[in-house]
Amino acid sequence: MAHFFAKSAVAAAIVAALSGCSSQGNGYNGTPAIQQDRQIEAGVEKTLRSMTLEEKAGQVIQINLDIIYNAMKDEFNEEAMELVFDRYKVGSILNVPGIALPYSKMAGIVRGIQDRSISATGIPCLYGLDMIHGASYYLEGTFFPQEVNIAATFQPAYARAMGEAIGYETRAGMVPWVFSPVMDLTRNAAWPRNWESYGEDPYVQSIMASNETRAIQGDDPNHIDRFHSAVSIKHYMGYGAPASGKDRTPAYIPECDLREKFFAPFKACIDAGALTVMVNSASINGIPTHANYTLLTEWLKKGLNWDGMIVTDWSDVNNFFERDHIATDKKDAIRIGLNAGIDMIMETYDPTAAGLIVELVKEGKVTMDRLDDAVRRILRVKYRLGLFDNPTWETDYPDFGAQRFIDASLAAAIESEVLLKNDGILPLKPGTRILVTGPNANSIRTLNGGWSYTWQGSEVPGVTDGFNTIFEALADRFGAGNVRFSQGVRYADGFSSWQDEDASGIAAAVTAARACDVIVACVGENTYCETPGNIDDLTLSQNQIDLVNALAGTGKPVVLVLNEGRARIIRGIEPLADAIVDIMLPGNYGADALAQLLSGDANFSGKLPFTYPKYVNSLHTYDFKVSEHREVMEGAYNYDAVMDVQWPFGTGLSYTTFGYSDLKVDKTSFKSGDVITVTVDVTNTGKFAGKESAILYSSDLVASLMPDVKRVRSFYKVDLKPGESTTIVYALPADDLAFVGADGKWRLEAGDFRLSVGGLGITVTCTEDKVWNTQNKL
Repeated sequence: MAHFFAKSAVAAAIVAALSGCSSQGNGYNGTPAIQQDRQIEAGVEKTLRSMTLEEKAGQVIQINLDIIYNAMKDEFNEEAMELVFDRYKVGSILNVPGIALPYSKMAGIVRGIQDRSISATGIPCLYGLDMIHGASYYLEGTFFPQEVNIAATFQPAYARAMGEAIGYETRAGMVPWVFSPVMDLTRNAAWPRNWESYGEDPYVQSIMASNETRAIQGDDPNHIDRFHSAVSIKHYMGYGAPASGKDRTPAYIPECDLREKFFAPFKACIDAGALTVMVNSASINGIPTHANYTLLTEWLKKGLNWDGMIVTDWSDVNNFFERDHIATDKKDAIRIGLNAGIDMIMETYDPTAAGLIVELVKEGKVTMDRLDDAVRRILRVKYRLGLFDNPTWETDYPDFGAQRFIDASLAAAIESEVLLKNDGILPLKPGTRILVTGPNANSIRTLNGGWSYTWQGSEVPGVTDGFNTIFEALADRFGAGNVRFSQGVRYADGFSSWQDEDASGIAAAVTAARACDVIVACVGENTYCETPGNIDDLTLSQNQIDLVNALAGTGKPVVLVLNEGRARIIRGIEPLADAIVDIMLPGNYGADALAQLLSGDANFSGKLPFTYPKYVNSLHTYDFKVSEHREVMEGAYNYDAVMDVQWPFGTGLSYTTFGYSDLKVDKTSFKSGDVITVTVDVTNTGKFAGKESAILYSSDLVASLMPDVKRVRSFYKVDLKPGESTTIVYALPADDLAFVGADGKWRLEAGDFRLSVGGLGITVTCTEDKVWNTQNKL
């Protein structure tokens, strides 16, 4: 049997992925997470010693661009510039003026800001933008699929490609700092920011986000060149698990899960050199995260020996007194935030907050040492970005919008779109007469989602004319004469909510369907972002359900295309579809990708990085507890069983089939410090070339704390021709099988573990207990 990859090459690749290898320190035993540069540190200290109290306070404040720049007049407001820079010495600015700009225009704005900042204080301004799935606040930026799609590829190379484009193209606009990657474990399907993140599993999050981090920043976090940007990994942490499913609402998470699952992706990115962290806007276990000294200072700064900067999210310190009722007023809120470990306050609209910091220090309510520590961290980021030497730079970026970025975006979209059902209708044959219908059928906006040209992802006229909608892409592929469009249901322009719809076209769509061979019904969601995306019911809208029911009534085969930022419940219409494809939010090239997939020009290989629910009141993640599901098979628990969901984590069909065989381990017993080598053969048993993501799971069969039914431990994607086989080699550190116990300590317990991949399983045994008395496993 021929091996598609040499075992040694595969093993090396997987060891690298497992270890999240970095040239930086690991934050253990006093080793800095980022090895400091002596010259930079000397510069930081020299600058800090020269600063007045007022200048230090100003560095801590970040203000929105709208305060100082009038987009309608295309000019700075001189009075506001004087207030922000000359009087209050503000150290950071963020955002674009409502909509995306040409990157050359952004560069001109930043140049004006830097000139004023340096004139006022001698210190460059730190400018930041939300670049979530590409340089998405520049009109010419390369858009990738959203992070949930990148996760669905199970291919870290696409996270790296997206990160490279973000770092490079953002810097072209003279912006050196991005609020990305998003790495919130999405543990509630209703949460409106599911699409921004890499899914529900901490290992997948860690691998994808750390790859993106390295690509955005480059290999040396001490010396970030003008072709890379600093990251702000977000939102630390637990943000994606609100009890209510609503944005910015409380989460209640056991400390063992916080440390074991939610902390893990952030630690991986800190180990990869991340320079800044943005904080969860809500609360965990009754403590607003921005006020949580344990999480901010003890776990993150001290526990990882990390010298980076913590920034708040939008106006979140104000929430201490406006929403959370833990502070009496703004001044008291600032005191709480700074003393918890916040370094920069995204105040957004009130530069006078800097004056309150001065008062707090003079009153002894915030120590000078704490303020100096915050300012030192801010200055360190600016030095590491080279802003003191080059606060502005030439914006000659020949690879902006390069074909290699475009090719990577299209390839990522192809590998991210997930085939969930196919009763034989796909791939569509040449000459097939197709009706394309539904509110998402002729929209670029819905392919991109939020953080696309605007915060909410609303249309910017003329900007997306060069990209194809689903209708346009299918017409190009199958011929305009074979493809008709009748929308049926449309999102109502000008209405007050992104959820408003007009269903007056259903009858016309049904009439059009009768003249076609196949119906491609494109349903899902309009665009939204953050709190405006809150919903009360995960069920797909009634108008869209009515549309699919009416179309199915014609007797014509229905291909259901789900274009949505979170899984909307479709239990009632799923049986009516002959095929279902979840394209999520695949970006500007997502429709072209879909056309290639539906036609068979490309093969499906995406898998769900989340659990797709079936019922509103039955929302689960794949790593549920054994006691949540009581299925028993021949007296033994079935560790391959799933909850009653529409589709489990990892679901994804192909036009071909894959067989797994010969699962082996190099040792059946192990202890802490060992590496278990796991091998499995994968064969393409079908008639089409295809790619398969082989996901390795572990199950702790007996533990002192109720174990999860299974956990992802590794994954690897192979590309096989029909009849071709390869051996995948996983190098699994035994310590990865440890968990955090009820006492808050990491522990690897003696007993049996089941390792599984592709439906096969094998048991290995830990021979002795190991308990760590440190925050992280050493």
